[in-house]
Amino acid sequence: MKILISDSMSAKAVEVLKAAPGMTCDVITGLKPDELKAKIKDYHALVVRSATKVTAEIIEAAENLKVVGRAGTGVDNVDVTAATKKGIVVMNTPGGNTVTTAEHAIAMMLSLARKVPQATASMRRGEWEKKKYEGTEITGKTLGILGVGNIGSVVASRAQGLRMNVIAYDPFISADAADKLGITLVSLDDLYRKSDFISIHVPLMNETKNLVNAAAFAKMKKGVKLINCARGGIVNEIDLAEAIKAKQVSGAALDVFEKEPASADNPLIAMEEVILTPHLGASTFEAQENVAIAVAEQIVDYLVGGTIRNAVNVPSVPAELLAALGPYITLGEKIGSFQGQILTGGIEEVTVEYSGEVVNYDVAPITIACLKGLLDQVLDLYVNFVNAPFVAKERGIRVVETKSSRSTDFASSITIKVKTKGGENLVEGALFGKKEPRIVRIDQFFLDAVPVGYLLLLHNEDKPGVIGNVGTLLAANNVNIARLHLGRQTVGGEAVSVWSVDAPLPKGLLEKIAKLPNMISVKVIEL
Repeated sequence: MKILISDSMSAKAVEVLKAAPGMTCDVITGLKPDELKAKIKDYHALVVRSATKVTAEIIEAAENLKVVGRAGTGVDNVDVTAATKKGIVVMNTPGGNTVTTAEHAIAMMLSLARKVPQATASMRRGEWEKKKYEGTEITGKTLGILGVGNIGSVVASRAQGLRMNVIAYDPFISADAADKLGITLVSLDDLYRKSDFISIHVPLMNETKNLVNAAAFAKMKKGVKLINCARGGIVNEIDLAEAIKAKQVSGAALDVFEKEPASADNPLIAMEEVILTPHLGASTFEAQENVAIAVAEQIVDYLVGGTIRNAVNVPSVPAELLAALGPYITLGEKIGSFQGQILTGGIEEVTVEYSGEVVNYDVAPITIACLKGLLDQVLDLYVNFVNAPFVAKERGIRVVETKSSRSTDFASSITIKVKTKGGENLVEGALFGKKEPRIVRIDQFFLDAVPVGYLLLLHNEDKPGVIGNVGTLLAANNVNIARLHLGRQTVGGEAVSVWSVDAPLPKGLLEKIAKLPNMISVKVIEL
């Protein structure tokens, strides 16, 4: 087995790989895409950090590749879909950067409170301005945390050690789980109103894009200080600059930006009230060494013993069963992801019901796939097939798995029912031709939707002209419709439709659709 390490990595990772029986390891960094494409055909494993882009073209050229290991959490630089189609396992090292990123957020908060970078710069200019850089104590202050996942919970524990009052907003954590962490859950508006400091730890998705904007700043306590070590794009940078100018926000500490590297014309770059670091959250010697060793050990376990750990695209299923279970696993993840993107409110219970031929299999891996798809959409951490059940348990989410004898219109079907504080949602999926996944039911509506790509989910009154109005608006904005799936219960009642489009909706178009006559709700879903 030949392993290629294409990014700079700890020497200890190389030692782990070279020590494994029947393996050789080459370290060749700085490869251009064409160079990697030419070399990759000879290798069975590829180990990367963030610099190497493992594109579909690279994967297509990989004749012998069995596994891609990412030393870190995110796999944005790996085309997971292309790898999955080719049967290549993609692994990451979740949790390896958790403490490091949380510590960076705390360091940013302390620097913000005491204006350390600004005072340092002042002294290097030959100045001595004690009054100008007067700071504020953090003891007794209120820290509001947006998102209590792996990183957010560590930030909370560190802040509690600094004698801060910690409150949090996270609709996907139970009150019991928050109590165990010593955190008080509040509404988003209350968090904005009460917090002296706000630290962001949510994932970047449709619902969190520009979450912290002008409207949010207006609700915050005057003089609040903001820390973002999560993802660029969650904070609207133009609105933040205006809030700082208006003194609504007294300071901000940013490690991430909507465009990276941050451009010189970003208004925040020149503002003295803002502390900036170039995405250093995971950049410590310990974290980089830990994730490098971890990914090397995972590669060895897979290539030598066939054990899959921390895969983002394959559950831990014996190879002989994967061919039969694979389509069901894909279906479960698809409908789970769909469900996760239409939910509102904290999840209390998830029921996965199996009907038909699928009940003859061990469905545990399929249930994990359903959970993975669901939780990956609502949590601020990378949920995979290994940690999905643990994450659900940690969040106080009850998971129920049932096999039903009820007759259905399909040879096999999987139904996910999710109970939240706001009610219950149901999504049912089935396989067409034993391989092609379909969504066949959304709550009380039956339909036949292909769960792929960019989807627009509409609830509307069943009145003439609705479909025409939406189609006309999409056409006017140069959005091509690939498929349209309709469902209704009664004539003139409520109807549902799933529109498959070829590209993301242009900015502002979703709001225009929502304002069309007879429209009840509009959601954008990406699968």
